[in-house]
Amino acid sequence: MENYTAHPTAVIDDGCQIGKGTRIWHFSHIMPGCVIGENCNIGQNVVISPEVVLGNNVKIQNNVSIYTGVTCDDDVFLGPSCVFTNVTNPRSAVNRRGQYAKTHVGKGASIGANATIVCGHDIGKFAFIGAGAVVTKNVPDYALLVGNPARQTGWMSEYGHKLQFDAQGHAVCPESEQTYQLENGVVSRTDA
Repeated sequence: MENYTAHPTAVIDDGCQIGKGTRIWHFSHIMPGCVIGENCNIGQNVVISPEVVLGNNVKIQNNVSIYTGVTCDDDVFLGPSCVFTNVTNPRSAVNRRGQYAKTHVGKGASIGANATIVCGHDIGKFAFIGAGAVVTKNVPDYALLVGNPARQTGWMSEYGHKLQFDAQGHAVCPESEQTYQLENGVVSRTDA
């Protein structure tokens, strides 16, 4: 018996593992070998290619494409129409299956609407990728990136607020009051 919910128009191929409480909406396609965690929400018209791995509580908005080679940790948010690539030099006449570059999205990261993640680059935990950004390099934990190509413009808290560091490299999230330290270009939680 299925322990997830799927709209009748969704296509779920054989050989998928889908966790308890996950919801799959209209016209989405889940391909063979996918592993989808518990309590995920997969919006309408989402394509999840073979062997993609999603953690628990991943939220995928409408019209997202996640291609083979992508893994997402728990609590990742993928905004509307964002897309991942998996080949760095695609050509229609050249078959590059089996040469897919890997992309890993860390716990709690958010990727904004219409962002593009070029394959072979990892997104750090709790990173925040702005709408329309084109990510062409690795993204550190807690980093805020915007633009095309994406450039880092600051740091974000786990609650999604831009952090303001003082002269000693200390910052406090205005919503959660979690505390952070910036040292040698690396942000870490100090109250965890």
